[in-house]
Amino acid sequence: MPISPAFRPATIHAGLGAEFFDPVHAACFPQLTLRRRNDRWAARVGLDGLTDAEWKRHFGAFESLPGSLPQPLALRYHGHQFRTYNPDLGDGRGFLFAQMHDLKDGRLLDLGTKGSGQTPWSRAGDGRLTLKGGVREVMATEMLEALGVYTSKTFSLIETGEDLVRSDEPSPTRAAVLVRLNHSHIRIGSFQRLATRQQHGDVQRLLDHSIRHYLPEALRDDPAERAAAFLVDVVGRTARLGAQWMAAGFVHGVLNTDNINITGESFDYGPWRFLPHYDPDFTAAYFDHNRLYAYGRQPDTLLWNLLRLAECLLPLCPKPPLEAALMTFAPAFATALDGAVIRRLGLVSRPEDAALAQAWWAFLASSKIPFEQAFFDWHGNQPARAARSPGAAHYASPAFTPVRDALSGYAPAPTARLDHPYFAKSAPCTMLIGEVEAIWAPIAAADDWSMLDGKLLAIDAMREAYGVT
Repeated sequence: MPISPAFRPATIHAGLGAEFFDPVHAACFPQLTLRRRNDRWAARVGLDGLTDAEWKRHFGAFESLPGSLPQPLALRYHGHQFRTYNPDLGDGRGFLFAQMHDLKDGRLLDLGTKGSGQTPWSRAGDGRLTLKGGVREVMATEMLEALGVYTSKTFSLIETGEDLVRSDEPSPTRAAVLVRLNHSHIRIGSFQRLATRQQHGDVQRLLDHSIRHYLPEALRDDPAERAAAFLVDVVGRTARLGAQWMAAGFVHGVLNTDNINITGESFDYGPWRFLPHYDPDFTAAYFDHNRLYAYGRQPDTLLWNLLRLAECLLPLCPKPPLEAALMTFAPAFATALDGAVIRRLGLVSRPEDAALAQAWWAFLASSKIPFEQAFFDWHGNQPARAARSPGAAHYASPAFTPVRDALSGYAPAPTARLDHPYFAKSAPCTMLIGEVEAIWAPIAAADDWSMLDGKLLAIDAMREAYGVT
Protein backbone atom coordinates (compact mmCIF):
# COMPACT_ATOMS: atom_id res chain seq x y z
CA MET A 1 0.00 0.00 0.00
CA PRO A 2 1.23 3.58 -0.52
CA ILE A 3 3.00 5.38 2.29
CA SER A 4 0.62 7.43 4.44
CA PRO A 5 0.05 11.02 3.26
CA ALA A 6 0.88 12.01 6.85
CA PHE A 7 4.53 11.01 6.25
CA ARG A 8 6.71 14.13 6.25
CA PRO A 9 10.06 13.35 4.58
CA ALA A 10 13.14 15.56 4.77
CA THR A 11 16.55 15.83 3.09
CA ILE A 12 18.18 18.21 5.57
CA HIS A 13 21.70 16.75 5.70
CA ALA A 14 22.01 16.71 1.91
CA GLY A 15 22.46 20.47 2.14
CA LEU A 16 25.69 20.14 4.12
CA GLY A 17 27.65 19.09 1.05
CA ALA A 18 30.14 16.40 0.16
CA GLU A 19 32.69 17.36 2.84
CA PHE A 20 30.43 15.89 5.51
CA PHE A 21 29.43 12.54 4.00
CA ASP A 22 29.91 10.02 1.22
CA PRO A 23 26.99 8.75 -0.91
CA VAL A 24 26.95 4.95 -0.65
CA HIS A 25 24.90 1.90 -1.59
CA ALA A 26 23.57 -0.81 0.69
CA ALA A 27 24.81 -4.37 0.44
CA CYS A 28 22.66 -6.86 -1.47
CA PHE A 29 21.59 -9.49 1.03
CA PRO A 30 20.70 -13.05 0.00
CA GLN A 31 17.66 -13.22 2.25
CA LEU A 32 15.43 -10.81 4.17
CA THR A 33 13.57 -12.21 7.19
CA LEU A 34 11.73 -9.61 9.22
CA ARG A 35 12.44 -10.10 12.92
CA ARG A 36 11.26 -6.83 14.45
CA ARG A 37 9.29 -3.82 13.27
CA ASN A 38 8.56 -0.98 15.68
CA ASP A 39 5.00 -0.07 14.72
CA ARG A 40 4.58 2.20 17.74
CA TRP A 41 7.28 4.53 16.43
CA ALA A 42 6.44 3.86 12.80
CA ALA A 43 3.05 5.42 13.56
CA ARG A 44 4.83 8.52 14.86
CA VAL A 45 6.34 9.07 11.39
CA GLY A 46 3.53 7.75 9.18
CA LEU A 47 5.14 4.44 8.18
CA ASP A 48 3.05 1.99 10.19
CA GLY A 49 0.83 1.22 7.18
CA LEU A 50 3.64 -0.51 5.27
CA THR A 51 3.11 -4.18 4.56
CA ASP A 52 5.86 -6.54 5.69
CA ALA A 53 7.00 -6.88 2.07
CA GLU A 54 7.20 -3.09 1.70
CA TRP A 55 8.96 -2.84 5.05
CA LYS A 56 11.65 -5.25 3.87
CA ARG A 57 12.09 -3.34 0.60
CA HIS A 58 12.73 -0.08 2.47
CA PHE A 59 14.61 -1.35 5.52
CA GLY A 60 16.34 -4.44 4.14
CA ALA A 61 16.92 -3.67 0.45
CA PHE A 62 16.95 0.09 1.26
CA GLU A 63 14.71 1.31 -1.49
CA SER A 64 14.54 5.05 -0.77
CA LEU A 65 11.50 6.51 0.96
CA PRO A 66 9.57 8.95 -1.25
CA GLY A 67 10.72 12.53 -0.78
CA SER A 68 13.56 11.63 1.57
CA LEU A 69 17.24 11.08 0.77
CA PRO A 70 17.61 9.63 -2.74
CA GLN A 71 20.77 7.77 -1.72
CA PRO A 72 22.20 6.72 1.68
CA LEU A 73 24.94 8.90 3.18
CA ALA A 74 27.90 7.53 5.15
CA LEU A 75 28.72 10.29 7.62
CA ARG A 76 32.32 11.31 8.23
CA TYR A 77 33.69 11.75 11.76
CA HIS A 78 36.69 11.13 14.00
CA GLY A 79 36.72 10.40 17.71
CA HIS A 80 38.51 9.59 20.92
CA GLN A 81 38.16 5.87 21.61
CA PHE A 82 39.12 5.09 25.20
CA ARG A 83 40.73 8.55 25.13
CA THR A 84 43.01 7.74 22.19
CA TYR A 85 42.31 9.87 19.13
CA ASN A 86 41.32 7.90 16.03
CA PRO A 87 41.13 9.75 12.69
CA ASP A 88 40.07 6.58 10.81
CA LEU A 89 36.43 6.42 11.77
CA GLY A 90 33.19 7.35 10.01
CA ASP A 91 30.15 5.23 9.20
CA GLY A 92 31.88 1.92 8.47
CA ARG A 93 28.91 -0.46 8.65
CA GLY A 94 26.04 1.95 8.57
CA PHE A 95 24.69 5.06 6.92
CA LEU A 96 22.02 7.72 7.18
CA PHE A 97 19.16 6.22 5.20
CA ALA A 98 16.34 8.75 5.54
CA GLN A 99 15.14 11.83 7.36
CA MET A 100 11.59 12.77 8.33
CA HIS A 101 9.57 14.68 10.89
CA ASP A 102 7.88 13.37 14.02
CA LEU A 103 4.14 13.72 13.46
CA LYS A 104 3.61 14.38 17.18
CA ASP A 105 6.03 17.25 17.80
CA GLY A 106 7.39 18.11 14.33
CA ARG A 107 11.02 17.47 15.24
CA LEU A 108 13.47 16.20 12.66
CA LEU A 109 14.27 12.47 12.89
CA ASP A 110 16.98 10.34 11.29
CA LEU A 111 16.83 6.71 10.24
CA GLY A 112 20.34 5.29 10.44
CA THR A 113 21.54 1.75 9.88
CA LYS A 114 23.90 -0.79 11.40
CA GLY A 115 25.14 -3.74 9.38
CA SER A 116 24.09 -2.37 5.98
CA GLY A 117 27.38 -3.07 4.19
CA GLN A 118 30.80 -1.64 3.52
CA THR A 119 31.51 2.06 3.05
CA PRO A 120 34.71 4.07 2.45
CA TRP A 121 35.14 4.00 6.24
CA SER A 122 34.89 0.25 6.82
CA ARG A 123 38.64 -0.15 7.49
CA ALA A 124 38.75 -3.71 6.06
CA GLY A 125 35.66 -4.71 8.05
CA ASP A 126 32.81 -6.54 6.36
CA GLY A 127 30.24 -3.86 7.19
CA ARG A 128 27.92 -6.41 8.76
CA LEU A 129 26.12 -6.84 12.09
CA THR A 130 25.55 -10.10 13.90
CA LEU A 131 21.97 -11.06 14.60
CA LYS A 132 22.89 -11.34 18.27
CA GLY A 133 24.17 -7.77 18.21
CA GLY A 134 20.89 -6.64 16.68
CA VAL A 135 18.82 -8.54 19.24
CA ARG A 136 20.88 -7.02 22.05
CA GLU A 137 20.21 -3.51 20.68
CA VAL A 138 16.48 -4.23 20.57
CA MET A 139 16.59 -5.25 24.22
CA ALA A 140 18.69 -2.26 25.28
CA THR A 141 16.58 0.38 23.55
CA GLU A 142 13.23 -1.08 24.62
CA MET A 143 14.33 -1.37 28.24
CA LEU A 144 15.86 2.09 28.38
CA GLU A 145 12.85 3.73 26.79
CA ALA A 146 10.58 2.09 29.35
CA LEU A 147 12.84 3.38 32.14
CA GLY A 148 12.53 6.95 30.87
CA VAL A 149 15.95 7.26 29.21
CA TYR A 150 16.22 9.44 26.11
CA THR A 151 17.38 6.73 23.74
CA SER A 152 17.42 5.87 20.08
CA LYS A 153 14.66 3.50 19.03
CA THR A 154 15.29 0.19 17.28
CA PHE A 155 13.02 0.74 14.31
CA SER A 156 13.67 -2.45 12.37
CA LEU A 157 15.65 -5.68 12.59
CA ILE A 158 15.93 -7.95 9.54
CA GLU A 159 17.95 -11.14 9.34
CA THR A 160 19.96 -11.25 6.10
CA GLY A 161 20.81 -14.90 5.51
CA GLU A 162 24.58 -14.48 5.75
CA ASP A 163 27.07 -16.25 8.02
CA LEU A 164 29.65 -14.11 9.78
CA VAL A 165 32.91 -14.92 11.51
CA ARG A 166 33.56 -13.04 14.74
CA SER A 167 36.27 -13.47 17.35
CA ASP A 168 34.03 -12.64 20.33
CA GLU A 169 31.20 -15.14 19.78
CA PRO A 170 30.80 -18.66 18.36
CA SER A 171 31.20 -18.58 14.58
CA PRO A 172 29.85 -18.76 12.01
CA THR A 173 27.03 -16.64 13.37
CA ARG A 174 23.93 -15.21 11.78
CA ALA A 175 23.81 -11.71 10.28
CA ALA A 176 21.23 -8.93 10.42
CA VAL A 177 20.69 -5.33 9.41
CA LEU A 178 19.26 -2.90 11.95
CA VAL A 179 17.61 0.49 11.46
CA ARG A 180 17.58 2.90 14.37
CA LEU A 181 15.54 6.05 14.83
CA ASN A 182 17.40 9.05 16.27
CA HIS A 183 16.82 12.75 16.55
CA SER A 184 20.37 13.28 15.30
CA HIS A 185 23.45 11.35 14.19
CA ILE A 186 25.71 14.43 14.43
CA ARG A 187 28.35 13.50 16.98
CA ILE A 188 31.09 15.22 18.92
CA GLY A 189 33.37 13.32 16.57
CA SER A 190 31.73 15.08 13.60
CA PHE A 191 33.14 18.36 14.91
CA GLN A 192 36.46 16.79 15.88
CA ARG A 193 37.16 15.67 12.33
CA LEU A 194 36.72 19.15 10.92
CA ALA A 195 38.63 20.85 13.75
CA THR A 196 41.56 18.43 13.47
CA ARG A 197 41.74 19.16 9.76
CA GLN A 198 41.60 22.90 10.59
CA GLN A 199 38.47 23.30 8.50
CA HIS A 200 37.17 26.03 10.75
CA GLY A 201 34.72 27.34 8.18
CA ASP A 202 33.16 23.89 8.01
CA VAL A 203 33.00 23.73 11.82
CA GLN A 204 30.98 26.94 11.63
CA ARG A 205 28.75 25.47 8.92
CA LEU A 206 28.13 22.32 10.94
CA LEU A 207 27.43 24.38 14.06
CA ASP A 208 24.91 26.59 12.25
CA HIS A 209 23.31 23.56 10.61
CA SER A 210 22.96 21.86 13.99
CA ILE A 211 21.39 24.91 15.59
CA ARG A 212 19.02 25.52 12.70
CA HIS A 213 17.65 21.99 12.62
CA TYR A 214 18.15 20.58 16.13
CA LEU A 215 18.91 23.29 18.72
CA PRO A 216 17.12 26.48 17.61
CA GLU A 217 17.13 27.80 21.17
CA ALA A 218 20.89 28.37 20.76
CA LEU A 219 20.45 30.78 17.85
CA ARG A 220 22.24 34.10 18.38
CA ASP A 221 23.18 36.89 15.95
CA ASP A 222 26.79 37.02 17.12
CA PRO A 223 28.81 33.95 15.96
CA ALA A 224 30.80 33.67 19.21
CA GLU A 225 27.67 33.93 21.33
CA ARG A 226 26.04 31.34 19.08
CA ALA A 227 28.90 28.88 19.65
CA ALA A 228 28.78 29.38 23.43
CA ALA A 229 24.99 28.98 23.53
CA PHE A 230 25.28 25.82 21.44
CA LEU A 231 27.77 24.34 23.90
CA VAL A 232 25.56 25.26 26.88
CA ASP A 233 22.67 23.44 25.21
CA VAL A 234 24.69 20.32 24.38
CA VAL A 235 26.18 20.27 27.90
CA GLY A 236 22.71 20.39 29.44
CA ARG A 237 21.36 17.65 27.20
CA THR A 238 24.36 15.42 27.85
CA ALA A 239 24.13 15.96 31.60
CA ARG A 240 20.48 14.95 31.48
CA LEU A 241 21.34 11.77 29.57
CA GLY A 242 24.06 10.85 32.05
CA ALA A 243 21.63 11.32 34.94
CA GLN A 244 19.06 9.11 33.23
CA TRP A 245 21.64 6.35 32.75
CA MET A 246 22.63 6.51 36.41
CA ALA A 247 19.02 6.37 37.61
CA ALA A 248 18.36 3.43 35.28
CA GLY A 249 21.44 1.56 36.54
CA PHE A 250 22.74 1.46 32.98
CA VAL A 251 26.35 1.18 31.81
CA HIS A 252 26.86 2.12 28.17
CA GLY A 253 30.26 0.49 27.85
CA VAL A 254 31.87 2.52 25.04
CA LEU A 255 31.52 6.22 25.79
CA ASN A 256 33.80 7.35 22.99
CA THR A 257 33.32 10.83 21.53
CA ASP A 258 31.89 9.33 18.34
CA ASN A 259 29.12 7.77 20.46
CA ILE A 260 27.92 11.06 21.95
CA ASN A 261 25.59 13.12 19.79
CA ILE A 262 24.57 16.76 20.05
CA THR A 263 20.96 16.08 21.00
CA GLY A 264 21.88 14.16 24.16
CA GLU A 265 20.41 10.89 22.98
CA SER A 266 21.75 7.46 23.92
CA PHE A 267 22.65 5.30 20.92
CA ASP A 268 25.02 2.70 19.42
CA TYR A 269 24.80 -0.16 21.90
CA GLY A 270 27.73 -2.53 22.12
CA PRO A 271 28.78 -4.20 25.40
CA TRP A 272 26.11 -2.56 27.55
CA ARG A 273 24.96 -3.85 30.96
CA PHE A 274 22.46 -3.05 33.70
CA LEU A 275 23.60 -3.10 37.33
CA PRO A 276 22.69 -6.13 39.46
CA HIS A 277 23.11 -3.80 42.44
CA TYR A 278 24.68 -0.42 43.04
CA ASP A 279 28.40 -0.63 42.25
CA PRO A 280 30.36 2.39 40.95
CA ASP A 281 33.09 0.07 39.62
CA PHE A 282 30.74 -2.11 37.56
CA THR A 283 32.05 -2.23 33.98
CA ALA A 284 30.21 -3.37 30.86
CA ALA A 285 32.98 -3.99 28.32
CA TYR A 286 35.19 -7.03 28.92
CA PHE A 287 38.02 -5.16 27.17
CA ASP A 288 37.78 -2.09 29.45
CA HIS A 289 40.57 -3.35 31.69
CA ASN A 290 41.10 0.02 33.40
CA ARG A 291 37.37 0.49 34.10
CA LEU A 292 37.49 3.79 32.22
CA TYR A 293 33.80 3.59 31.38
CA ALA A 294 32.60 2.04 34.64
CA TYR A 295 29.13 2.96 35.91
CA GLY A 296 30.38 5.50 38.46
CA ARG A 297 32.75 7.16 35.99
CA GLN A 298 30.14 7.86 33.32
CA PRO A 299 29.44 11.48 34.40
CA ASP A 300 33.16 12.36 34.38
CA THR A 301 33.56 10.67 31.01
CA LEU A 302 30.71 12.67 29.52
CA LEU A 303 32.28 15.90 30.77
CA TRP A 304 35.65 14.85 29.31
CA ASN A 305 33.96 14.31 25.96
CA LEU A 306 32.28 17.71 26.17
CA LEU A 307 35.70 19.26 26.74
CA ARG A 308 36.72 17.83 23.37
CA LEU A 309 33.71 19.50 21.76
CA ALA A 310 34.63 22.80 23.38
CA GLU A 311 38.13 22.54 21.90
CA CYS A 312 36.60 22.29 18.45
CA LEU A 313 34.75 25.57 19.02
CA LEU A 314 37.78 27.59 20.15
CA PRO A 315 38.38 29.11 16.68
CA LEU A 316 34.79 30.39 16.77
CA CYS A 317 34.55 31.66 20.33
CA PRO A 318 36.87 33.00 23.05
CA LYS A 319 37.86 30.54 25.75
CA PRO A 320 36.06 32.10 28.78
CA PRO A 321 32.47 31.64 27.46
CA LEU A 322 33.25 28.05 26.52
CA GLU A 323 34.72 27.38 29.96
CA ALA A 324 31.62 28.93 31.52
CA ALA A 325 29.47 26.63 29.41
CA LEU A 326 31.38 23.57 30.63
CA MET A 327 30.98 24.72 34.23
CA THR A 328 27.23 24.26 33.87
CA PHE A 329 27.65 20.48 33.59
CA ALA A 330 28.01 19.67 37.29
CA PRO A 331 24.93 21.58 38.52
CA ALA A 332 22.90 20.43 35.51
CA PHE A 333 23.84 16.82 36.17
CA ALA A 334 23.08 17.06 39.90
CA THR A 335 19.66 18.60 39.27
CA ALA A 336 18.87 16.09 36.53
CA LEU A 337 19.94 13.15 38.70
CA ASP A 338 17.72 14.25 41.58
CA GLY A 339 14.84 14.66 39.16
CA ALA A 340 15.50 11.26 37.56
CA VAL A 341 15.39 9.54 40.96
CA ILE A 342 12.10 11.24 41.82
CA ARG A 343 10.59 10.24 38.47
CA ARG A 344 11.81 6.66 38.83
CA LEU A 345 10.19 6.56 42.26
CA GLY A 346 6.96 7.84 40.73
CA LEU A 347 6.64 10.83 43.05
CA VAL A 348 5.54 14.44 42.83
CA SER A 349 8.60 16.68 43.02
CA ARG A 350 9.17 18.65 46.23
CA PRO A 351 11.87 21.07 47.46
CA GLU A 352 13.32 18.15 49.45
CA ASP A 353 14.14 16.12 46.31
CA ALA A 354 17.90 16.41 46.74
CA ALA A 355 17.77 15.11 50.32
CA LEU A 356 15.64 12.13 49.31
CA ALA A 357 17.91 11.32 46.38
CA GLN A 358 21.00 11.50 48.59
CA ALA A 359 19.45 9.16 51.15
CA TRP A 360 18.34 6.81 48.39
CA TRP A 361 21.82 6.47 46.87
CA ALA A 362 23.37 5.93 50.30
CA PHE A 363 20.89 3.13 50.98
CA LEU A 364 21.53 1.44 47.61
CA ALA A 365 25.29 1.60 48.25
CA SER A 366 25.17 0.15 51.76
CA SER A 367 22.44 -2.46 51.31
CA LYS A 368 23.42 -3.92 47.91
CA ILE A 369 19.74 -4.62 47.33
CA PRO A 370 18.95 -5.53 43.70
CA PHE A 371 18.96 -2.19 41.93
CA GLU A 372 15.71 -2.42 40.00
CA GLN A 373 13.87 -4.14 42.86
CA ALA A 374 14.30 -1.13 45.12
CA PHE A 375 12.88 1.35 42.60
CA PHE A 376 10.02 -1.04 41.83
CA ASP A 377 9.12 -1.58 45.47
CA TRP A 378 8.93 2.11 46.33
CA HIS A 379 7.36 3.43 43.14
CA GLY A 380 4.56 5.71 44.27
CA ASN A 381 5.69 5.52 47.93
CA GLN A 382 3.54 2.55 48.92
CA PRO A 383 4.98 1.10 52.17
CA ALA A 384 2.46 -1.74 52.32
CA ARG A 385 3.50 -3.02 48.90
CA ALA A 386 7.20 -2.66 49.77
CA ALA A 387 6.60 -4.71 52.95
CA ARG A 388 5.50 -7.67 50.78
CA SER A 389 8.60 -7.50 48.60
CA PRO A 390 11.45 -10.04 48.54
CA GLY A 391 13.57 -7.06 49.62
CA ALA A 392 11.42 -6.26 52.66
CA ALA A 393 14.19 -7.11 55.12
CA HIS A 394 16.31 -4.32 53.67
CA TYR A 395 13.53 -1.81 54.36
CA ALA A 396 13.28 -2.92 57.99
CA SER A 397 16.98 -2.26 58.58
CA PRO A 398 18.42 0.93 60.12
CA ALA A 399 20.07 1.71 56.76
CA PHE A 400 16.66 2.47 55.29
CA THR A 401 15.55 4.82 58.08
CA PRO A 402 16.89 8.00 56.37
CA VAL A 403 15.01 7.04 53.20
CA ARG A 404 11.81 6.34 55.09
CA ASP A 405 12.08 9.69 56.83
CA ALA A 406 12.81 11.50 53.57
CA LEU A 407 9.84 9.84 51.84
CA SER A 408 7.43 11.26 54.40
CA GLY A 409 5.04 13.65 52.69
CA TYR A 410 5.76 12.53 49.13
CA ALA A 411 2.70 11.76 47.03
CA PRO A 412 2.49 9.53 43.94
CA ALA A 413 2.90 11.33 40.63
CA PRO A 414 -0.18 11.57 38.39
CA THR A 415 1.62 9.32 35.86
CA ALA A 416 2.14 6.57 38.46
CA ARG A 417 -0.37 3.88 37.50
CA LEU A 418 -0.23 2.02 40.79
CA ASP A 419 -3.27 -0.08 39.95
CA HIS A 420 -1.52 -1.54 36.90
CA PRO A 421 -1.08 -5.34 37.02
CA TYR A 422 2.68 -4.79 36.74
CA PHE A 423 2.74 -3.64 40.38
CA ALA A 424 0.88 -6.73 41.56
CA LYS A 425 4.01 -8.77 40.89
CA SER A 426 6.66 -9.40 43.51
CA ALA A 427 9.60 -8.54 41.27
CA PRO A 428 10.22 -6.06 38.46
CA CYS A 429 11.13 -6.58 34.85
CA THR A 430 14.93 -6.58 34.56
CA MET A 431 17.54 -6.98 31.85
CA LEU A 432 20.64 -8.43 33.50
CA ILE A 433 23.33 -10.11 31.45
CA GLY A 434 22.23 -13.62 32.40
CA GLU A 435 18.75 -12.87 31.08
CA VAL A 436 20.17 -11.44 27.85
CA GLU A 437 22.17 -14.61 27.21
CA ALA A 438 19.21 -16.82 28.16
CA ILE A 439 16.99 -14.99 25.65
CA TRP A 440 19.58 -15.39 22.89
CA ALA A 441 20.29 -19.09 23.50
CA PRO A 442 17.02 -20.51 22.04
CA ILE A 443 17.25 -18.15 19.06
CA ALA A 444 20.73 -19.42 18.29
CA ALA A 445 19.91 -23.08 18.92
CA ALA A 446 16.41 -23.50 17.52
CA ASP A 447 15.27 -20.18 16.01
CA ASP A 448 12.92 -19.90 18.98
CA TRP A 449 11.97 -16.25 19.56
CA SER A 450 9.38 -16.85 22.26
CA MET A 451 11.57 -15.72 25.17
CA LEU A 452 12.39 -12.45 23.43
CA ASP A 453 8.75 -11.89 22.56
CA GLY A 454 7.80 -12.52 26.18
CA LYS A 455 10.42 -10.13 27.47
CA LEU A 456 9.30 -7.38 25.11
CA LEU A 457 5.72 -7.83 26.31
CA ALA A 458 6.95 -7.53 29.89
CA ILE A 459 8.79 -4.31 28.99
CA ASP A 460 5.65 -2.96 27.35
CA ALA A 461 3.76 -3.60 30.60
CA MET A 462 6.48 -1.83 32.56
CA ARG A 463 6.33 1.14 30.17
CA GLU A 464 2.56 1.38 30.65
CA ALA A 465 2.84 1.09 34.43
CA TYR A 466 5.47 3.83 34.58
CA GLY A 467 3.40 6.09 32.30
CA VAL A 468 6.12 6.39 29.67
CA THR A 469 4.67 7.49 26.32
